[in-house]
Parts: sequence; C-alpha cells; structure tokens
Amino acid sequence: MNKQDIYKYLKENNIWHEITEHKAVYNMAELAEVDIPYPEADAKNLFVRDDKKKNFYLITVRGDKRVNLKEFRKANGTRPLSFASEENLMDIMGLIPGAVTPLGILNDTEKKVHFYLDKHFLEEPGLVGVHPNDNTATVWLKTEDLIRIIEEHEHDVTLVSLD
Repeated sequence: MNKQDIYKYLKENNIWHEITEHKAVYNMAELAEVDIPYPEADAKNLFVRDDKKKNFYLITVRGDKRVNLKEFRKANGTRPLSFASEENLMDIMGLIPGAVTPLGILNDTEKKVHFYLDKHFLEEPGLVGVHPNDNTATVWLKTEDLIRIIEEHEHDVTLVSLD
C-alpha cells in the first residue's frame, strides 16, 4: 500500500484521522522543523533485526524517546538486535529509510515483523502520528485504531513501556 492507498483505506473504513502534509523528512530533527498539530503524539520508528537476520521488529515510541536496544532485548527476550538494512526494509514493508511506519506492516504479507508499541501512546490524548508509507505526510490516528488496523492484518501488537 502506498500513501494514497492508506488514505483510501482509512476513509473506506471510517477511521478517524487527520493528515498533515509536509516536506520529506528523514529523521526526528527534520520533523521538528515542521509545524505539526499534535507534537506530543509524534512517533519515532525503529526497524531492527536479530543477529541471525530471521526476526524483524518494528519499535514505535514517542519522538522524544531513545531506545536502548540492549535493554529492549533483555526486557523482551530477543536475540541481539541491530538496525535492519534498507534492502530488508524495502523487501518486507515496501518502505524507504525515513518513511518507516507501523502502516508499513500492512505490506508485510509474510508476517515477518513483530510490532512493539510504546504504551504511552494510549495516554491522553490517545493519538499517534505516523507516516502513511511515505515521509511527505503524517497521519494522526487514535492509538486504539492503529492497534486494531495492525491486528486486523494478522500481526500481533505488543505494548511495552519504554522510558
């Protein structure tokens, strides 16, 4: 699914959302230069793999958080983790660097990606801002809707506390 497919999917399924179109952003520093309506709900997404290159993980946290992969590994019982390659990102989720998003999981037909979501997104206002499989926009969704979308596409959502 590309950006327009995501918009169509959200509209056809009557899922509340707001769209903020912006210049292409490739990291959180560039996003900080964009005027966004819900800065407390912007998401940072890490696409990582284990040392055997068999398990892939998408970790979604609030934009101002840092993720210690060693601590994440210990807390979640994974093998050692490192960032996945651009090739893995394209092959599995159909995304380019800078456009990593939980909505990319909708392109993961082989169900390779394990999704971990920071449970802080469930706190007020209960929103999350993610790219629509393209880094020229941010789609604001209710966190519960994002979880439902991912689960409807037969992926598990693991809520984690990443402080």
